[in-house]
Amino acid sequence: MFTGTYTAIVTPFRDGQIDEAALQRLIKIQISAGTDGIVPVGTTGESPTVNYEEHVHIIALCVKFAAGKIKVLAGTGGNSTSEAIYLTEKAEQAGADGSLQVAPYYNKPTQEGLFQHFREVARHTRLPIMLYSIPGRCGIEIGVETVLRLVKAAKTVIGIKEAGGNPDRVSQLRAALGPRFEIVSGDDALTLPFMAVGAQGVISVASNVIPRQVARMVQAFASGKTAAALRIHQYYYPFFKDLFVETNPVPVKAALTMLGQIKEEYRLPLVPMSADNRQLLRNTMKHCGILK
Repeated sequence: MFTGTYTAIVTPFRDGQIDEAALQRLIKIQISAGTDGIVPVGTTGESPTVNYEEHVHIIALCVKFAAGKIKVLAGTGGNSTSEAIYLTEKAEQAGADGSLQVAPYYNKPTQEGLFQHFREVARHTRLPIMLYSIPGRCGIEIGVETVLRLVKAAKTVIGIKEAGGNPDRVSQLRAALGPRFEIVSGDDALTLPFMAVGAQGVISVASNVIPRQVARMVQAFASGKTAAALRIHQYYYPFFKDLFVETNPVPVKAALTMLGQIKEEYRLPLVPMSADNRQLLRNTMKHCGILK
């Protein structure tokens, strides 16, 4: 349902407002590049700094601009269950294809709290739900047993974006949940290692900039062309790493600006890259043939 290459798409701003024209252009690029879908208003889409109205509007725009040509997996999680329910209901009304539900951050619920949170969200929507475990940002991991409980309790919980940096988690999830449960990487640099042990794709930051190449890498590995996939991975690996030389999504927005695709604008507390890191990213993009 949500396997393959999904782009965690940036939210372009201009003069403090959502740059709708730029967002439409970005989505057209994703469609033509052969990606399977987009994920709006996740971390890369700067969800922490948009208000509820903007959050819902961005999802609606993405559904409109995608026009059924690629899927829209809407980021509608939150650290308040009522907020996550509200955003998910609005995403369903807007026509999203699914919901990406991040683990509640900062308040660090127990595994029982996580189970009840996600189960309650699932009760309020018919959308398929992909969980999102990223302990580096949330301070907690969605335990394998908790995922198993959720799949048994809510038929709409169909997969997980795994961003804990550990391929062994993929093996554990696959063993516990079987072949039909969807697992995707949340880290571009780990896409191939994760797929080697059972993941089925990636929710990618890099594919904002090189969507065709990331899609080809994932497709090659999935079709058994592992050597071809490895060549793409090795060629773009420096770029995968340097996109995180500062806090995401600052470097990816800087990269898109270098390519003339968006205006480089953030909302506080995010600020532009340091001069040294900007030059590092520029050099890497030139080295990888992304920038002339």
